[in-house]
Amino acid sequence: MNARLLLLALSTGLGLGFLLLAVRQLVTMARLWARGVLVTGVVAPRVPGDRRRTGLVVFTDHLGRTIVMDPGAYGSLSGLPPVGGTVPVVYPRDRPESARLWTARYLLSPALGWFLSSTVAFASGTTMVTR
Repeated sequence: MNARLLLLALSTGLGLGFLLLAVRQLVTMARLWARGVLVTGVVAPRVPGDRRRTGLVVFTDHLGRTIVMDPGAYGSLSGLPPVGGTVPVVYPRDRPESARLWTARYLLSPALGWFLSSTVAFASGTTMVTR
């Protein structure tokens, strides 16, 4: 088998996998928009020993339970307000533990990242073949 053909096949498969992950993120966002429960969460401080700068989001689900959500390491990049601020949170009705922030940056940035990764994979495969 030709090495160029193998590289093209690998980069195409990798690009399609990344593209599938981007589409999956967009479908998840559409499902949350259509059937999710939208509530308001409050940003709470982390424990003093934690090295992450962003706070935790505390909200109450539709059954009255208090849920604590960790927005992750990139919470400040996705529009999380400072401690004490409020932020919209959306979750599927049957799984409040899988809640997400309802900000455009938090919901769309993973899809954009996967799409850009697939573009890089496709482009690297085509440049390897044309050389």
